[in-house]
Order: sequence, then C-alpha cells, then structure tokens
Amino acid sequence: MFKIFVDGEAGTTGLQINERLAKRDDVEILHIDPELRKDAAERAKLINASDVTFLCLPDAASKESALLCTNPKTKIIDASTAHRTNPNWAYGLPELSPEFRQKIQTGTRIANPGCHASGFILGVYPLIAAGLLKKSADLATYSLTGYSGGGKKMIATYEAEGAQISHPGESPRLFAPRPYALGHHHKHLPEMQLICGLTKSPIFNPVVGPFYKGMAVSTAIFQSSLSKSATAADIQNILAEHYAGSRFVKVLPYEEEPTLDAGSLNPTECNGTNEAHVYVFGKGESIQVSVIIDNLGKGASGAAIQNMNIALGIDEGSGLSCF
Repeated sequence: MFKIFVDGEAGTTGLQINERLAKRDDVEILHIDPELRKDAAERAKLINASDVTFLCLPDAASKESALLCTNPKTKIIDASTAHRTNPNWAYGLPELSPEFRQKIQTGTRIANPGCHASGFILGVYPLIAAGLLKKSADLATYSLTGYSGGGKKMIATYEAEGAQISHPGESPRLFAPRPYALGHHHKHLPEMQLICGLTKSPIFNPVVGPFYKGMAVSTAIFQSSLSKSATAADIQNILAEHYAGSRFVKVLPYEEEPTLDAGSLNPTECNGTNEAHVYVFGKGESIQVSVIIDNLGKGASGAAIQNMNIALGIDEGSGLSCF
C-alpha cells in the first residue's frame, strides 16, 4: 500500500485530492495534526515517510516544502506554479508525448500543470509538434472558467447569500462573466509559452463565470501563423491523430455548422471527470481550437492523481472517472 501525504490538505485542490484518494484501497493517507500544519519538522517527517507527497500550497511555501524532502524515493507532485518551468521537474501532462510521459514515470519531481495552461497546451502543442503552427505564431486565447479556480475566498464571495440573484433589468456584480488579469501577467503564461516552445507569449484573456466549476479554453488560429495553408478539418485531423488512444483526451469530430447544445459550447460538460474534450470550429480563414476540462479535475486534482498513478506504475485511470 502506497503512503500519500497532502501538504496543504485544507485548500481546494488538497481537499479534492483527499476526496478522490479516500475512495481507494491501495493508498494510505498520512494526515498532519492541524495545529502542526506549519511546523517544518512535522511536515518533513510526513513528506519523507511518504511514497508521494502532493504540494497544495502557495508558490513560496511549495518551494520550502520541496526542500524538506531528503528521501530519494519520495515523489513530489507540486500543484502550485512554483516549478512548472523548472527543467529539473517533469511537466505533468503525459498526453503531450512519450517523452513527457517517461519523465513522469521515472522522475521524483513532477509539476502539475495550471488549469488554463492545460486547456491551451492541449490544443496548441500538437499543431506545433506537427510543424503546422509556427513557433513564432501570434496567438489569442480566452478562457471561461468556474469560480472554484479562485480558491476559498472567491468561492465564499460567489456563494454568499444573494450574490448571484438576478432580476429583470438588473445585473448584479457577480452575475455576469468577469474578465480579469487584464495586465496580461497571468501566472500560467510562462508555462503556456515554454511547454509549447513559442517564441512569444500568447495574448491571454481569462474570464470567471458565475458557475462553480468547468472551463472552456479557446485559441484563435490565424493562417498567417501556419507554415502552410490548412483548413479547420486539417487541424482537427492533426489533433485527433496526436491523441489517438489517449485515455482522457478526446478530439470531437469536426462540424462546419456545430450542433452541440443548441449550437453553444458548454464549459461544464467534462465536470466530474478527468477528461479533456477538444473541438475545432470555423471555416476558411477563421479557425478556433477549444478545449473543455473540469478545472478541478484535469485542471488540478484529477491531473495530480493521474500523474501519481503513472509515477507509481499503476493503472493510469485508478480513482479517476471518464465518460
């Protein structure tokens, strides 16, 4: 039985990881006394006693916790931003290539991807790997996400009494979707650029909506950024081939006139699963790649557990759900 410790188990991602692991009989969860959760010696003891430790902490605290690990057999999976661009850490998106998967399998330091970054990279990386999308591409991306991604404080704000009640002629502050990170300094941008090998950062506009979880990340693909002319159907084919046989990433058939849900994209359609649904829309010069994930699933705790399974050499889908 594998011993697992979640450093930061009271946060949104930590709670989700514990909830998923509690249903399994192949792991033993090591819990810290709440009064000692900031005690470095106690945390070090549990980290080094574990087979896998998840770091569900702010960046600075994650870096401190990673340094507490002296057991060469302990695997660290960091859910923060702290190590995602560190070349000494495996990037935890195994569907990208056999090389990414092998680093997760063999490494002891794994950086869990950001939720927005996961949606962006899953849609863009295969096009660059195929040589179709230039590394110098000008990319514009918007991401519509549920408010759970903002953590406990934002959840409390959105779920306060009356916060989302709307009446005809009124638009309460939290009822409408709210674009943010308008200074274009979002913390997921460095990994989005680095992992895809882009020479410039995409223009990125995240938007938080009045729903708990779910995420739709959409990227515009301009013909001027392609190495040769390609249709939306061509791009769908590249993505479908790249993810053929993938356990969790599914590329949906191309439709010139999408039917979907009355012609609308549903950012919550992957909720409760570890799946990512990839769509290609448009025709002619107008092409868009959209990726749907559960921001608490494939965008956070689900991905972390998937990486744990791979790192421990057990079934990749253990404890995870898909359609």
